[in-house]
Amino acid sequence: MPLDAGTIGRGCSGEVKTADQLCGRELDRFRSALQSGRPVTVSCTLQSPLFDEVASELGADDRVSYAKIRENAGWSTEADQAGPKMAALLAACAEPVPDAATVPIESQGVALIYGRNATAIEVGRRLAEHLDVTVLLSRPEDVEPPQRNDFPVVKGTIVGATGRLGAFDLRIDDYALPAPSSRSHLVFGPGRHGANSTCDVVVDVGGGTALFPAHEVRLGYLRADPRDPAAVERVIAEASHLVGTFDKTRFVDFHAELCAHSRSRITGCTRCLEVCPTGAISPAGDTVAIDPYICAGCGNCASVCPTGAAAYALPPAGALMRRLRTLMGAYRAAGGRDAVVLFHDGEHGEPLIDALARHGNGLPAAVLPVRVNEITQLGPEAFAALFAYGAAGVRILARARPKHDLDSLRRAVALGDTLARGLGYGGEGGDPVVSLIETDDPDALGEALAVRIAGVSAQAPSRFMPVGGKREVLRFAFNEMHAAAPAPVARIDLAAGAPFGGLHFRTDDCTLCLACVGACPTHALSDSADRPFLGFEESLCVQCGLCANTCPENVIDLRPGVDFEAWKAPRRVVKEEEPFACITCAKPFGTRSTIERVVEKLRDRHWMFRGEAGEARVQALMMCEDCRVEVAVNQGFDPHAGPERDRPRTTEDYLRERAARGEAI
Repeated sequence: MPLDAGTIGRGCSGEVKTADQLCGRELDRFRSALQSGRPVTVSCTLQSPLFDEVASELGADDRVSYAKIRENAGWSTEADQAGPKMAALLAACAEPVPDAATVPIESQGVALIYGRNATAIEVGRRLAEHLDVTVLLSRPEDVEPPQRNDFPVVKGTIVGATGRLGAFDLRIDDYALPAPSSRSHLVFGPGRHGANSTCDVVVDVGGGTALFPAHEVRLGYLRADPRDPAAVERVIAEASHLVGTFDKTRFVDFHAELCAHSRSRITGCTRCLEVCPTGAISPAGDTVAIDPYICAGCGNCASVCPTGAAAYALPPAGALMRRLRTLMGAYRAAGGRDAVVLFHDGEHGEPLIDALARHGNGLPAAVLPVRVNEITQLGPEAFAALFAYGAAGVRILARARPKHDLDSLRRAVALGDTLARGLGYGGEGGDPVVSLIETDDPDALGEALAVRIAGVSAQAPSRFMPVGGKREVLRFAFNEMHAAAPAPVARIDLAAGAPFGGLHFRTDDCTLCLACVGACPTHALSDSADRPFLGFEESLCVQCGLCANTCPENVIDLRPGVDFEAWKAPRRVVKEEEPFACITCAKPFGTRSTIERVVEKLRDRHWMFRGEAGEARVQALMMCEDCRVEVAVNQGFDPHAGPERDRPRTTEDYLRERAARGEAI
């Protein structure tokens, strides 16, 4: 493949060296580079085990990174134009990525084999030497009794299952033990409902409905079709190793103080609950709880979370954004233009790109591949930042049959495309500039990427550094995307349910009770300790609806969209009033609209506020708390002095009236 060292050097800020046999006779050059004490990026992944071994000998494991420029750039029909792309890949690869936290999982090897026939017993026999096995047969067929009771065989049907590797809890109906005298087939005694079982591993070879949603990613739950011998062998091999202590990645960092799920028993944001495929997220009062042991790391929750309460940790959002910034900066510095960023995962996307490079035309020179742990972790902040940094388009490579639900990703893609085209990045055509490529075929991938995006990149790309939490990064990205836009507009309307927008207040009916301020989880609404005041900062609003649902006067409506001018502006005043002064001591208390509203609703409408005595009580409503108490005590207000209420009517009253009318009872 052609290698333009000069172009690569312009894009990479460090020293660039080339070699022909770095993994062979020139290996000492690699050692010398490590001994310099500086970070080293190697543009070859094929011999990474050898380089890792040398780095380990020199105690430099943490200073070596690898860039895959052969399959991603050099093996292409456009390789002679791929110098800027190689520079971008090398520079981005050198960007440090912090390690993700882990949680420990311990398995004692207690296994439940769940099935319907002799296959389950055979699986139990094969695993008995590795695990503590119990076989549970659901509505068993004629099963020949085993010659030796090396492990228990019982009958029952699992009607409920929770947990994960090392901590499964199963509810079993029709539970029964076999008769020891079973002759030609197992005969079970009478069954009972409501039995419980705990175990570390569940091997399901029953062929029925899976016990868990997204069962493929539930740790410790292994499932195979009993009619597929190869699948059964795979689960036997995998289950035999599930004993001991394991470290599981904590994919999501959760910050409960940012969660907008609920306030005062009024439900607000439920986006993460709706998209979690494994059921790892559950309501927990005003917030939600994420079980790191069940979380499979799809990233859907982090993608849809508007506040940043659920933050993806592999890598953290800030690290990914810095990597994108470095990628785009190096590409432009090396002379590249109109880049299209292709997001992909390692399990599906990387082999597809490799196959396209080895057996097809390879990736176009302007397509910059970026590997992420899960494509479903991507959110609108990444798309906005890329356009601000100078990208002409974004593509996301997904499976034709995805293992995770892609609905949340599709919404994020649609949102990113709407914003980009609304600001002129889409040019004059109607084709999307942010879109999904759903295929398992490398040739189809090549055909999709061969169609040039008719997008318009920023003429003066931003170089902003992403710092802070997700919401801060999002605000920076949107503002910079707007500042660099080819055709900026003040506001872009979005569909209902979007995580961005403003609020419409019917201020004439607002009494400044400030219930909305107490309900707002993001502090987009605020008050003042000095005077009756309601302020609003649109860039903090996540459209959770808690303010509208809490408002007793029903004067707040949601307005989904992005108002770029409002995002740049400081907090605006929605309504403010002078406080109402006590008619006795002139002490300010409450708001004028609130006091007047209360007086209007009660005067001459309630027995306590009618007539001369009622007017005295009306006057008390216009006093501060101290004067009100004093007047009530001095004048002897009696809350029970109202007119006698009508006596409740009883059955005897109705019977008496019917008898008086001469009707038969």
